[in-house]
Amino acid sequence: MSYETLLYDTADAIATITLNRPERLNTIVPPMPEELEAVVHRATADPDVKVIVLRGAGRAFCAGFDFAGGFHHWDEALTTDGAWDPGKDFTAATSQSLGAVPRFMSLWRSPKPVIAQVHGWCVGGGSDLALCADLVIASEDARIGTSYSRMWGCYLTGMWLYRLGLTRAKEYALTGKPLSGAEAVEAGLINAAVPFERLEEEVRERAEQLTSIPVSQLTAMKLIVNQAYENMGLASTQLLGPVLDGLMRNTPDARRFIALAESEGVGAAVAERDGAFGDYSQAPAEDKPNPRHIIAAEPPRS
Repeated sequence: MSYETLLYDTADAIATITLNRPERLNTIVPPMPEELEAVVHRATADPDVKVIVLRGAGRAFCAGFDFAGGFHHWDEALTTDGAWDPGKDFTAATSQSLGAVPRFMSLWRSPKPVIAQVHGWCVGGGSDLALCADLVIASEDARIGTSYSRMWGCYLTGMWLYRLGLTRAKEYALTGKPLSGAEAVEAGLINAAVPFERLEEEVRERAEQLTSIPVSQLTAMKLIVNQAYENMGLASTQLLGPVLDGLMRNTPDARRFIALAESEGVGAAVAERDGAFGDYSQAPAEDKPNPRHIIAAEPPRS
């Protein structure tokens, strides 16, 4: 079975899902959320799979939702007669069968543990996706952030909130500042950061350790932790976040932002957004992921 936006591979009880739009930094377009959910279900149903690894091909894990060209690839779900339709947006955002968040959360709902292997840019919706995994292992020079905190969005899965304490969550929610992989570990956002050269080996070793544990045991331990966070109101947070995201994509400022991206390119829009902070694309080279750090589309074998 082939997919438009990702690759799927299994070996040694490990299923590997590779986001495969490297020329666009694995930005999210239809049908990526649908294909992601489909392969997670495929891995979940496979009795030979114990662990799932999620990674990105090329020089980034995922640079968020693709809004090049004015975001028109989402028109069918969000507009009527060329204009934003808040009713459509609300329906799609809150639907378990239509929304992107429920599809991202297939990682969370799978009884099998999921490891996100993060390198390069992991920003916006890409960070919302990665943080749905159970373990997140990043390269030290990765950059993880929610630039949409400044313009054109709101937390979607809410995992930033649940992985960080109040003090840190407020800081990153209000500023959208990115963290390096190393800084994300220190903040408690992710599990580990290693030099890029060791990233795939580190993820592989952790996955292989988990495959030595019975599936029933992995399932029980994942379920009890997940349920604790469900009891904290995760579902209601994920209901509110996408609704606010729709509103924040359609304020006068947001419409001007996306019009600039459409007319002059995404680079012009994000330069205006991030210039005062000097980060993301406006950062000096030493504060960006190393562009020579490339992940091959085919996963490594042991």
